[in-house]
Amino acid sequence: MEPMRRTVLGILAALLVLAATACSVTTNDPGYVAPPPLPPLEQLERAALVDPAGYGAGQDVLSFITEDRNIVCSLTSAKGEHINLPYEQNSFTDSANARLATVPVAHCELAAYPKPAAADTKDDCAGTGLGYLGGTALLTPDKATYGECRSGVTRMEATYGPKGSKSGPVSELPVLADGANLERNGLRCSAYNHGVACGNVSGGVAFFVTRDHYEAISRPAETAAPGPSKDAKSP
Repeated sequence: MEPMRRTVLGILAALLVLAATACSVTTNDPGYVAPPPLPPLEQLERAALVDPAGYGAGQDVLSFITEDRNIVCSLTSAKGEHINLPYEQNSFTDSANARLATVPVAHCELAAYPKPAAADTKDDCAGTGLGYLGGTALLTPDKATYGECRSGVTRMEATYGPKGSKSGPVSELPVLADGANLERNGLRCSAYNHGVACGNVSGGVAFFVTRDHYEAISRPAETAAPGPSKDAKSP
């Protein structure tokens, strides 16, 4: 009987341990309110940087796509209006552009996107005033813009837009996980809050884009200190 008693006691002990470890209950706090997402520049400043090794797209370019396959971005370079993008035809390497200064930029394309506001239309499209479309965002070290002049769809629209092919160079790019942050030549891009923020943190400029919202951010100039007051003249 003694061995059987020890066996029963052992089983009971095991059941008690299992009950103690497996019966924890999690309840929702009805009063909990999730904190709002950080403003884009704060996100870019605080989010941890990830190893860029997995995002190299050749020619000193970092490229990624978001998890929802709505935004593709590259931290790259431009010579004038010619942007070095591995998935779009461009004239960045043409010898005729060799005299132009090379500038670090961040460029994003969206599959679904909002229309640019009239105040954000930055180009008259060769004097026609037609063809300034949304779906792209560009950051230079001192400026952020949304939209561009074009007559067709971007590579991102052709890949993941309503009639997209779901194949091609964009579909092969690595995903930048939500909350992750990439940096190249002083510019950063982070996927978060259902979109992407790219910015120059030290310069105080950035853009944030999602499928239904965009914003271009510049830190307001510091208010100049008032000059010294004039002393009252003696009589």
